[in-house]
Amino acid sequence: MRNRRLFAGLALAAATVATMTACSGGGSKATAVAADATIKITPVDGARTARPDQGVAVAASGGQLEQVDVRADGATAPGGFAADHRSWKTTWTLKPGVWYQVKAVARNSKGRVTAVSSRFRTAPAGRRIAVADVTPQAGEKVGVGMPIIVTFDGPVANRDQVQHALEVKADKADEGAWHWMSDRQVVYRTHRYWQPHQKVVFTAHLAGVRAAKGVYGTADLTKTFAIGASNVTAASAKTHYMKVNHDGVVKTFKISMGKATTREYTTTSGIHLTKEKAEVVHMVSPNCQQGQSGCEHYDEDVHLAVRITDGGEYVHQSVGEYDALGNRNASHGCVRTTPAGARYFYGIAQRGDIVKITGTDRRFVDETNAGDWKFWNYSWDAWVKNGDLQR
Repeated sequence: MRNRRLFAGLALAAATVATMTACSGGGSKATAVAADATIKITPVDGARTARPDQGVAVAASGGQLEQVDVRADGATAPGGFAADHRSWKTTWTLKPGVWYQVKAVARNSKGRVTAVSSRFRTAPAGRRIAVADVTPQAGEKVGVGMPIIVTFDGPVANRDQVQHALEVKADKADEGAWHWMSDRQVVYRTHRYWQPHQKVVFTAHLAGVRAAKGVYGTADLTKTFAIGASNVTAASAKTHYMKVNHDGVVKTFKISMGKATTREYTTTSGIHLTKEKAEVVHMVSPNCQQGQSGCEHYDEDVHLAVRITDGGEYVHQSVGEYDALGNRNASHGCVRTTPAGARYFYGIAQRGDIVKITGTDRRFVDETNAGDWKFWNYSWDAWVKNGDLQR
């Protein structure tokens, strides 16, 4: 990347080299002169409807590329050289409906310099697509199980192109992969849990990406968030205890899970993620009215409640029945614990913490709530195959 003075200097250097390699006369034997390097830039100079999703490609013959500069509206488009420095390509797609200027320098085997430039305009977007929502929020501190959930404002047909434009940079370089949940939503999950206490930067290089026929992204988007403490909880419906591992410090608390008199009152087994928390949550029995036979009605406030499913399961302070804690399952599906346990769990809870529940015959992965975060209940092989996770 160089400015105009660099190109002027390089042109002067090329002229000087040409003078020095002129024939010397006087009957001496003629010396073979290497041909100048030639440079080809795509799109061609003067183009006005270049496809933004095809980017810029620069190729050299008879020499190697030394510098390539691609700019639009004062901003540089990043790119990279091939290993042999005979070609260069933009890393991401181009903005639709924008004029770009390209400058390139190559040198032949004898050191002669060739410098060329071109200017072209990308085609405007007929229809547009954009990111409608990203979870987690910018600046949020989340747990080690937190996914990145990207929702688009329209359907994506060219999933590979859109996925290629999504970049995740973690300070500790955790491995991860995207999985399409629908034609409007794609989710990033790490192979193992995030390493705690690090920064993560998500960028959607969406400008110029061809999401479908005639549909292009027009703007990039960047969100930065943090991975906080490692909170991993293991709760058993058989032992009636939960172990909370907070950055390597383990505390054990008595619990009571769903009494399992009905399927609704059976706690789901599987790997859950904490989603939200509140000091007080008012809970009413679903599908059961007061005085109705065949079900158990409840209408009560629960304290220090941390949600783990959209179906209404929480980890919270027990509402009475303290004798059940550590002994039997007596709740309506939630994980109840002692006041001390609830206060501790609530105090450290962040969105995306891991809560692994075992010991019941109701599988979390089989639940039908569309908003549930079940991502850790699938194997890594199934996740990266990007097929139907339910099969």
